[in-house]
Amino acid sequence: MSNSASPSTETRSERAYRTYPLGVRIVEHDDPDEEGRRYGFRAPDHAGREFADADTAALYADVYFDVNGFVEAGTGDRGVPPEVIQAGRDTLAAYFLTQPYADADWVASFYGKKRARIERYVAAVRRRAEEIRDGVKALEREGTSVADDASVGGRMGTDI
Repeated sequence: MSNSASPSTETRSERAYRTYPLGVRIVEHDDPDEEGRRYGFRAPDHAGREFADADTAALYADVYFDVNGFVEAGTGDRGVPPEVIQAGRDTLAAYFLTQPYADADWVASFYGKKRARIERYVAAVRRRAEEIRDGVKALEREGTSVADDASVGGRMGTDI
C-alpha cells in the first residue's frame, strides 16, 4: 500500500486508468525505478498522489469526492487534511487506508474496532462518492456546468 506524496518529476507516459467528473482521474504509468506500474491521482488544484496499486488510488479518489475535495499541501508527511477530519470516522478510516503507514488491521486497531467494521466504513465512503459522481454527471447531462465551481461538489452541496 505504499505511495508517495508527490508525483515524480521525470518525464513518463501517463495513460488514463479511470476518469471521473470534474477533471479528476487516475492515471497509470510504468515505474522507472521498479518493475510494474504506478497509479497517480490527478485533480485540478491538487498536487497529485502516487500509489503502488489501482485500488488504493481509487479509494483516495472516493475520499476526495466524499469530502468535496481537499488539499494535502501543508499537512506534513503524517498530517490529515481538515476536510477529512471533519467528515467523520468512516471517511478518516478510508483516508488512513490510502497512507503508506496503514492497513486495515492498523486502522481497526486505531479505532478499537474489528476489521469488518472498517470494511463497512470504506463501503459507505465508496457509496457516497459514487452518488456524488452520479449527481455531477446528471447535472452535466442537464446542461448545468459544475466544472467552474471552486470545489468538487460546488453548487450541489451534500444533497446528492
